[in-house]
Amino acid sequence: MVGLVEHDGRAMMARVTLADVAAVVGVSAKTVSNVVNGTGWVSDDMRARILAAIRELDYRPNLAARQLRGGSSGLLALAVPDLREPYFAEFAAQFVATAQERRQTVLIAQTGGDRAAEMAFAEAEGMPALDGLVLSPLSITKADLEERRSRTPMVVVGEHGRAVVPAGITHVGIDNVAAAHAATDYLISRGRTRIAAVGVQHEGSTATSRQRFVGYRQALAGAGIPLLEPLLCPVGPFNRAEGSRAVDALIERGAAFDALMCFNDTLALGALYSLGAHGVAVPRDVDVIGFDDIEEGRFSIPPFATVDSGVEAASRMILDLLAAPAELPGGHHEVPFRLMRCEGERIRA
Repeated sequence: MVGLVEHDGRAMMARVTLADVAAVVGVSAKTVSNVVNGTGWVSDDMRARILAAIRELDYRPNLAARQLRGGSSGLLALAVPDLREPYFAEFAAQFVATAQERRQTVLIAQTGGDRAAEMAFAEAEGMPALDGLVLSPLSITKADLEERRSRTPMVVVGEHGRAVVPAGITHVGIDNVAAAHAATDYLISRGRTRIAAVGVQHEGSTATSRQRFVGYRQALAGAGIPLLEPLLCPVGPFNRAEGSRAVDALIERGAAFDALMCFNDTLALGALYSLGAHGVAVPRDVDVIGFDDIEEGRFSIPPFATVDSGVEAASRMILDLLAAPAELPGGHHEVPFRLMRCEGERIRA
């Protein structure tokens, strides 16, 4: 249904319209519009036929016309600190995929965790008309957000966001203290009593590190296990190199340990590298648990347990909240987490 039209003597591709899709399926343009915009009632069978025609014809909504008609552009923007970090890359991919299911387009920005870049994003500086902003910050402050002038609806995600969102701004995330408590309890249930924490940050600590350390400490206390300073492994950024370096240091100082509670999966992957290099068998000698359930971790040899931080559920929750911007409630909205246990060569929920 894509045709050729003449313009200044040149053949040009004509834009596929709602009417084109409707003609192929044999329904009204209004029915197609209901499917595209997620409004009205359409049977599952008819919805499937319309979506198939949309894909076949490569129909793309006219965002400018959509905004003029209903004040909606169909555009969202997501900002994360670093797309090279597997968790942020996977969260961004999931958010984009979930938005596409709703015929929404996502612009992606990378802030580097810089406060000024995060604030510029929160103000939607230099951006087209947007239906919503989604910010995963590392440095922005509560005072910054209280002074925010942009009227674009915004949802803040992640551990730092929970600590800094003022009244009136919505936050989505998991309960990191409870999740870290559950991860440490899992290690204790396997008979481990000398559990090292890989991810402690003494200077310039992130909210992620602080909250997960609290959960770790509470779980030890609940089991009557002392908190031992030699088993606290400080790191800089949460990456493989730091996880490897932290475990090398732990072994070189002669600390006895039988488990590692790593504050994310990339730290765990680095830790596994060093454990193998030192001839430490996992899980026979040492159990390992990480955080985030990244794809790379699922194919690790040896396998390790982890915490699924619910990126799919978070994506759907964020989009549901932004679908009714006038009713954005503010406050914290919790996403459930899942403990993914390591059983032999498989990871199970």
